[in-house]
Amino acid sequence: MTMKLHGYYRSSTSYRLRIALELKGLDYEYVPVNLLASEQKGEAFSSRNPFATVPMLEADGRDRAQSMAMLEWLDEAYPDKPLLPEDVEQRFAARELAYAIATELHAPLNLPVLKYLSNEYGKSQDEVGDWYRYWLAKTLDPLEKRLEQLDSRDFLFDAPGFFEAVLLPQVYNARRFDFHFSDKPRIERIEAACLALPAFRRAHPDNQPDNPEKSS
Repeated sequence: MTMKLHGYYRSSTSYRLRIALELKGLDYEYVPVNLLASEQKGEAFSSRNPFATVPMLEADGRDRAQSMAMLEWLDEAYPDKPLLPEDVEQRFAARELAYAIATELHAPLNLPVLKYLSNEYGKSQDEVGDWYRYWLAKTLDPLEKRLEQLDSRDFLFDAPGFFEAVLLPQVYNARRFDFHFSDKPRIERIEAACLALPAFRRAHPDNQPDNPEKSS
């Protein structure tokens, strides 16, 4: 049975899963969930995924939530074209960097938090943007330094995988909030190398059926 990925085109966590599925060459059906219309909170969705978040991966007779757990599950359930390298130290490095993004950035920069800042605290769009860029720098500055220590090139290691699947969506969202990468050449180099690959282009938000600009 073909897997179904329930997601939103601009959701960074949905984007992670699209990249991973494309890199592994797995067939899947993309099922849009409109976050702006709060479809993820409706009974039809939340009864299947009590977290009421995207992505949700319908696979092997089960609905799976939480993107980082799903990335690890994909590698274990479908070991061909692994996302994580074989070497134990390289595996640690990929996880170290990916989880820095997932645990330090996703929570404070998630859409519900940004809405809360605006609606409950009356913060302007400029102030919300300042918040967003502050937390980005707090994690991406040391991440760039770690990439320099690891002497990263086009990718963290020989080919894109676990780390790149988490990095690219965060960079995409960072650019939407006018975060500048001029002092982060390693991140920019990885971004450019990834976006040159068909798998990343297919997974990109611009190419999803629920992107309103694509359908207009």
